[in-house]
Amino acid sequence: MPAPVIVALDLESAAEANALVERLGAEADHYKVGLQLLAEAGPQVVTSLVRSGKHVFLDLKLHEIPNSVAGAIRAAGKLGVSMVTVHASAGSAVMRAAVASAKPFPQLKVLALTVITSLCDTDLPEIGLPASVEAQVTRLASLAALSGCHGVVASAREAAYLSNLLPKGTLIVCPGIQLAQGTATDQVRVATPQDAAGAGATHIILGRAITAAPDPAASFRAALAAFRDGA
Repeated sequence: MPAPVIVALDLESAAEANALVERLGAEADHYKVGLQLLAEAGPQVVTSLVRSGKHVFLDLKLHEIPNSVAGAIRAAGKLGVSMVTVHASAGSAVMRAAVASAKPFPQLKVLALTVITSLCDTDLPEIGLPASVEAQVTRLASLAALSGCHGVVASAREAAYLSNLLPKGTLIVCPGIQLAQGTATDQVRVATPQDAAGAGATHIILGRAITAAPDPAASFRAALAAFRDGA
């Protein structure tokens, strides 16, 4: 099983990503490749990670018509990634298309993104939604489960009630994780690894807390130990 701590490679080049992966060593075997690195380095950075035995969470945040999403999911499956994201707000037809396209790839899990962690209650009316992140996450996570998604992406603040709401075995992947409370970030719904594990998260994602740390390997080990302590 891959480590529950996913390291976000939100870096500017494949060289930086490769250097960090080498520095973190064998214990760190789960990485997120997002839009920044994918646009900078192309799919080769994904295939390189997969060939070296790493698990890749390809954070595409797909929000398109079903046919386009299905094609992107197939492409992700061919790359050998383990997880890929689609916006739950794209609707059930899109999520069902994503899940269907993932079936030929047994390792590939489709995760439905609920509400990004930079949004809070007061932000939702701006985009035409009622001012309750909890209500929106609950609605979208329930729709994702009905659509057959393997998991959801939500903050640790929502993990506690999602772990009771969703079918057993559903993956709950939490970004917005900080090693210390009060760290400056553009995310507002944040938590520590212990808090996330205690709330029912199956995986956590850490970026700058590891990639910008003076000793990334020590920060990774600290996050992993804290998550296991909280589980």
